[in-house]
Amino acid sequence: MYRVLIRVFYPVKSGTIVLRTEQGWDLDLEPTRVSRDRSKFEFEVTHVRPYLDFKPYLRDESGGRWAEGTNEIALMTKSLPHDVYPCFLSGLRGRITDVMKVPSKILGRKQLMRLYLPAGYTENPLKRYPVLYMHDGKNLFFPEEAFLGQEWEIDENLDRLDAMNVIDEVIVVGLFAGDREMDYTQPGYEPYGRSLVREIKPWLEGNYRTLGGPRNTGVMGSSRGGVVSFFLGWQWPEVFGNVAALSSTFSNKDDLIERVRREPVGKRRGLKIYLDSGWPGDNYEVTLSMAAALLERGFIFGRDLLHLAFPLAAHTEAAWAARVHLPLQLFSGKLRRAAELRHRLQELEKAGAPSVPRADGPRSRKPPAEGS
Repeated sequence: MYRVLIRVFYPVKSGTIVLRTEQGWDLDLEPTRVSRDRSKFEFEVTHVRPYLDFKPYLRDESGGRWAEGTNEIALMTKSLPHDVYPCFLSGLRGRITDVMKVPSKILGRKQLMRLYLPAGYTENPLKRYPVLYMHDGKNLFFPEEAFLGQEWEIDENLDRLDAMNVIDEVIVVGLFAGDREMDYTQPGYEPYGRSLVREIKPWLEGNYRTLGGPRNTGVMGSSRGGVVSFFLGWQWPEVFGNVAALSSTFSNKDDLIERVRREPVGKRRGLKIYLDSGWPGDNYEVTLSMAAALLERGFIFGRDLLHLAFPLAAHTEAAWAARVHLPLQLFSGKLRRAAELRHRLQELEKAGAPSVPRADGPRSRKPPAEGS
């Protein structure tokens, strides 16, 4: 028999949370432990297979309702809890905000952006999220805003991956470009990066429920947006632990390959880097050169670095939309996070701390302010 601890986090006002599973979809599995404030429900489950389909069910005076979305899949690993933050009223799609304007003294202008907030963000206030900062934000969500009417379909990709149970939900910050030539290349990407680190990121963390630390903070872009993404990770690895650079114009108004070859790796050892390009053209050679430079400096392919080339893929938003699910899975994939949780558990056990770490965290300090 396989065993797993399932922890369901939801602020129940009346009633209780039970589980319904493939062992009997009309049977209620009662929690083994419930927190005093009735926000955390724990279930110790056994099963004959190494995975279990299940769904939280809110049982109340009205009868009850299923959690929204597809069935959850619990991998039956007795040492790793399976945490769930269900919603029952929010629908299945994430929400894209109106355009926001955040003042930047460093840049001397307002930084425009849209946010993608996962489904249930408002309903379940116990959930906190990793953050992915993406460049060329006009090209991410709406064809009417995007270059040549082609968008990355970020919201559709994230909603689909979440339905597949393959990633943890993530907040995406779509940063609109000002002067791309200035902000995304040397030397302009230095003040642009300082603004992101010192102004935009603190603003976001003060207004939204985010998870801190480099493991929970990523940056992604294509072409020149890939260049500035790599620069941000290399310059501030203690801030951005996940870097995705697609079809990047390395060596054209930047010195990043040279920096990788000569600068100490040190604290950059913890970076997770995704590089790709199409072929032929599409910055294939310089992307391959960057990957080789990273390998020379000790980055391990398949662990710290993933490089892929896509035959006949063009330098277009549509091509990037077709493969953006790959870095999304690399950065927010549930198996990666399970591996990191296992490492945390091992460190806690060595230190003599409780074997199951807390899953919750501090709330945001004030309600979000949208618009200008």
